[in-house]
Amino acid sequence: MLMDDMGWGDLGVFGQPSKETPNLDAMAAQGMLLPNFYTANPLCSPSRAALLTGRLPVRNGFYTTNAHARNAYTPQDIVGGISKDEILLPQMLKKKGYVSKIVGKWHLGHRPQYLPLEKGFDEWFGAPNCHFGPYNSSIRPNIPPLSHLPPLRFLGKSQRGRYGDAVMELDYSVGQMLSLLRTLGIDNNTFVFFTSDNGAALISAPNEGGSNGPFLCGKQTTFEGGMREPAIAWWPEHIKEGTVNFQLANVMDLFTTSLALAGISPPDDRTLDGLDLTPVLLSGSHTLLNRPIFYYRGNELMAVRLGQHKVHYWTWSNSWDQFKKGINFCPGQDVPGVTTHDQKEHTEEPIVFHLGRDPGEKFPISVLTQEYEDVLSRISPVVEQHKKSLVPGVPQLNMCDVAVMNWAPAGCEKLGKCLRVPKSEPWKCDWPH
Repeated sequence: MLMDDMGWGDLGVFGQPSKETPNLDAMAAQGMLLPNFYTANPLCSPSRAALLTGRLPVRNGFYTTNAHARNAYTPQDIVGGISKDEILLPQMLKKKGYVSKIVGKWHLGHRPQYLPLEKGFDEWFGAPNCHFGPYNSSIRPNIPPLSHLPPLRFLGKSQRGRYGDAVMELDYSVGQMLSLLRTLGIDNNTFVFFTSDNGAALISAPNEGGSNGPFLCGKQTTFEGGMREPAIAWWPEHIKEGTVNFQLANVMDLFTTSLALAGISPPDDRTLDGLDLTPVLLSGSHTLLNRPIFYYRGNELMAVRLGQHKVHYWTWSNSWDQFKKGINFCPGQDVPGVTTHDQKEHTEEPIVFHLGRDPGEKFPISVLTQEYEDVLSRISPVVEQHKKSLVPGVPQLNMCDVAVMNWAPAGCEKLGKCLRVPKSEPWKCDWPH
């Protein structure tokens, strides 16, 4: 279950004071909570591509080189989509006879060759994108999104406003699904994992945004609030109830772990960034070897975490131009020299935080301390090796074109709604963040 823009701090079990997620809290009590779980990118499309390929977006092509360190996704005028060279999880699972269905947001390209049924899924109920516009039916046609306001039974029920209403609906739905698994008697034969694609969108806070708990900033940024996600693993009789595991893990691990559970060897012709978490999940107290977490923003490695320490090589929240227009990814959380509105390089003297003592990334460790030197001596070789071995994929999110929009979707002729496709005039997409 991959949520959209849900923050680490939106769950009662992670300390949300309104305690409006009883089903998710119960899921955690019946399974395993993973407080150190990360996405692969602080934006929707690249994180989904990472989940389904087990590879960083910079490897699988879901990034842009149009500008430095820019987040990119799949709006309705995007030309590209998930590369034909990538192997997706449902394609692997077919080897053991699994039937795969996707419900909800796809966001890996809306042109026919990129859609789920062409990528290993057997069934799909959802939308290729999720964005409303600004589009109209004649100049920039709209793909109907799945997003909605909560149904009336939840509207106005939350202490947190409309966003809280949506969280309550989501929590209820999770409870219904887990209850059905029990009713069917297949709960002990079904591995369920709950997480989010990126941190809460604080640009919508406080009226319609989520909570990233104690962490800095949110969606679009490589601070903890943008990339650390709520995560619950649930599998009765296999995952011990009420366990908490602090293993550093990420969404790409779900690719490798799913293959392990299905008894399928991962592809050996490519680099995978996901690890097999089954030793952690099934033994409870077991932890894997100390592994790094890489924080990418577009084509740039912004930061790396190893153990409790996080090293920033670049910092950026968003541009001054965007900030002056009222777009703020870190409202009420300005940290001088850290939440910068210019892209700041710190490669020569990185900014280091101890996330155990300082989860909010507010107090950099002094460069004059032995701790600072020790951290760099451990992490620098990891970064050097990563960059040395990295083979970036061909960027899929560079080009846009109005001609690829949803002018004549399947079935439009029956409704008399087909529109004339305009002349193709591709341009380099503009990614401001």
